[in-house]
Amino acid sequence: MPTPRPPLSRIETKQLSIAYEEHGPSAGPAVLLLHGWPDDVRAWDAVAPALAAAGQRVIVPHLRGFGLTRFLDSSTPRTGQPTALAQDAVDLLDALDIKKAVVAGHDWGAGAAYVLAALFPERVERLVAMSSPYMVKVTPGSELDYTQQRFYWYQWFLGSERGREALQDNRREFGRFLWRTWSPTWKFTEAEFDATAPSWDNPDFVDVVLHFYRVRWGNAPKDPHYARLDARLEKSPEITVPTVVLHGGAEECSLPASTANQAKLFPGGYHRQVLPGIGHFVPREQPQAVLATLLGNDAGPGGG
Repeated sequence: MPTPRPPLSRIETKQLSIAYEEHGPSAGPAVLLLHGWPDDVRAWDAVAPALAAAGQRVIVPHLRGFGLTRFLDSSTPRTGQPTALAQDAVDLLDALDIKKAVVAGHDWGAGAAYVLAALFPERVERLVAMSSPYMVKVTPGSELDYTQQRFYWYQWFLGSERGREALQDNRREFGRFLWRTWSPTWKFTEAEFDATAPSWDNPDFVDVVLHFYRVRWGNAPKDPHYARLDARLEKSPEITVPTVVLHGGAEECSLPASTANQAKLFPGGYHRQVLPGIGHFVPREQPQAVLATLLGNDAGPGGG
């Protein structure tokens, strides 16, 4: 029988009413789980209860633009850039009086977790990132990895008006197509998909997603509210907290090669594990590996 889901909780930051689930004892060591796109908190359903059973306090928020998280002011820009997501995580930890947490992120959540660890290392005990590289600054004229860019077709598509229309009018079929193609070996059920897709009905989903991908390639302006954080991130700061990267070997979005050769950016300790036969959605496809890593049963820092 599936573990019952905890009741949804809320906290308010300066910009958001953040909806989140909390598992485990309130006095336990904190673990923050950040989901990706197109996904939601259900990505952690096989991870969070097991962590709670091991005595961890597990916080699983709906990211901005997803689920029941809402902006407080209609005039606030629907920003999707990683610095905004990282600041949301800091604000959530502050509101819950959590000084330091183990942080795990998948996809968008990994991007936010990297920024959190790079710019707020005092808040991160350990970092576990899945299915996404640490996106350091791309300088003008630098050579693109064209093999990888081929798999990023959807990012170029979302930069177009036709992409916006698809996201607005057909987001479930768009999301379903990405689930199938990014994880070609994963046979998800309709029930699993149907439990997640309603999160994409958030009224800010389209604007946040479009900004996330358009700002990445310079096709939308950055939100000046995060200018100080962006200026620090422009310098590609090293990540000094112990880090483990889990990447599916059958991934067809951010290819496994995208996280190779990044160990030099992680002087605090780094271990990368490629999971054979696993696609993009690592927390769903291989929760045992995620649990082993979060509970300290992985190979530990080193390698790359």
